Amino acid sequence: MPFNGKAPSINQIKYFVAVAKYLNFRQAAGILGISQPTLTSQISALETTLDISLFERSRSGTLLSPQGKILLPAAEEVLQSSQRFNEIARDLSEGNVVTYRLGIPPTLGPYLLPFVLPDLHKLKPGLRFYVREAAPNALQHGLLHGEYDLILTPLAGENSQLVTQPLFYEPLKFVVPSDHRLAGKAYVHPEELAGEKVLTLEDRHHFHHQVQLICENIGADLQRDYEGTSLDTLRQMVVMGMGVAFLPGLYIHSELHKPEALHVCEIANMPIERQHALAWRNTAPGRTTFREISSLIKDIIQTRLSDAVSIARA
Repeated sequence: MPFNGKAPSINQIKYFVAVAKYLNFRQAAGILGISQPTLTSQISALETTLDISLFERSRSGTLLSPQGKILLPAAEEVLQSSQRFNEIARDLSEGNVVTYRLGIPPTLGPYLLPFVLPDLHKLKPGLRFYVREAAPNALQHGLLHGEYDLILTPLAGENSQLVTQPLFYEPLKFVVPSDHRLAGKAYVHPEELAGEKVLTLEDRHHFHHQVQLICENIGADLQRDYEGTSLDTLRQMVVMGMGVAFLPGLYIHSELHKPEALHVCEIANMPIERQHALAWRNTAPGRTTFREISSLIKDIIQTRLSDAVSIARA
């Protein structure tokens, strides 16, 4: 009867490989931990399924048939693949080896992740992140539509489809050129900023809208004709005397080690900050792992960046 297309079981393939290795049914059965009649029955069933004689049996012993010799390398590959499949599934189940797609704003990622990811990798060696940068609105849209597994983003609004875990608060610092009339002050009063030309990023950034609101509150003049494409660009525009700006605390902590050309200060009696959170879909299979990751990130930030940000309390 011709091969009927029915797939043999993994156990049958394992039994075939064992008999082919030892060329002795009794010895192979002992190694496999099954009875010799069971082994003989399973090999016979496999041969019937394949419509092939895998072995030559005689009183003098057992030999592989020509067909058996051809099939043996493929059978060994199947067993190796099966073992690898089980190992990967076990690691995924335990959360040990997995790559998550992480979205993060360009105004945060380069100034946070270098402090966080190395320590996180030490704590969770099998954890991997494929990191992509995008504006917060695009990040949330991508998360909802499966483009990301996690996003780290300024906390804004509620969504019933997402779980949002606050991580930390980042201050926004006020920066002026070193020759500006306000340079040298640790604190600047809000009324001193009235009419000041404030530079910011393009309006696709969440950061832009926060600075816009600050300017409305203190009477400063937001410069829409001169918007930076990045925080580095914004910084250079301030250095060149095109205006003043607000810069995120982590950017200043990471990039302004020698800010001779800039003066950094704060607005008196008006703490300005943005809250960052880790978010994921409430149906995500890895949501338990994501809660653990958020806790680990908070601990790392507390250890590495406590001088630049403050941890969000549960």
